[in-house]
Amino acid sequence: MKMGTMKQLLLLTDGCSNTGEDPVAMAAFARRQGITVNVIGIVDGHGNDPGLEEIEAIAKAGGGESRIVQAASLSETVVNVTRQAMTGTIYSIINEELRGILNKEANVESLPPATRSEIAEKVEDISEEAELQLLVLTDMSASMKLKLPAVKEALYDLSVSMQSRIGPSSFSLWTFPGKYSAAEERIGWTNHAGKLAESFPQLLSGGITPTGPAIRQALSSFIEMGRYDEKSI
Repeated sequence: MKMGTMKQLLLLTDGCSNTGEDPVAMAAFARRQGITVNVIGIVDGHGNDPGLEEIEAIAKAGGGESRIVQAASLSETVVNVTRQAMTGTIYSIINEELRGILNKEANVESLPPATRSEIAEKVEDISEEAELQLLVLTDMSASMKLKLPAVKEALYDLSVSMQSRIGPSSFSLWTFPGKYSAAEERIGWTNHAGKLAESFPQLLSGGITPTGPAIRQALSSFIEMGRYDEKSI
């Protein structure tokens, strides 16, 4: 099976968007462009955070993974979600091919156990070898202030994990709100995952939470990678 580039936007937020266009609609737009939107919601431990439903809705619309975690568990979650999203993308492609070959109801789960096991091994190999473009979009609004140390640690662990991949990888880091716009590019596209750590000292919280406009603006950076037409945004 020929595997194209896997394109992901990873949103780290507490889900409390409060201005601008609907982030769920923007996640759906990203999905139509072939970009998976994964969302990790960082909660304060009380279990009643108002942004939980928004977090899950954004990921569902973006065809990605969503997790709700406390700050202490963030590092492990960021790495796992990124890898699980890659695996999910590959399985989606396999299922689509199976439906084309067999019938519209066919999927990997309907295959014999031995065949499923062989496919699982192959998927694992592909997820390590396929090209990955990962854009990390981090909420830096006032409601995230106490959670930022965990975000910094998580992005460092992600950079270490991604450097171990066999396949080519490109990374970009954006934060929102920006000083003069909805979002701000901290690190442009680079093949060196370790550069994610270089921006940590400059990350400061404050301002409103324009999650939808931030997703829209960050997606525009994929134009640089030649993924879609800017006029369609």
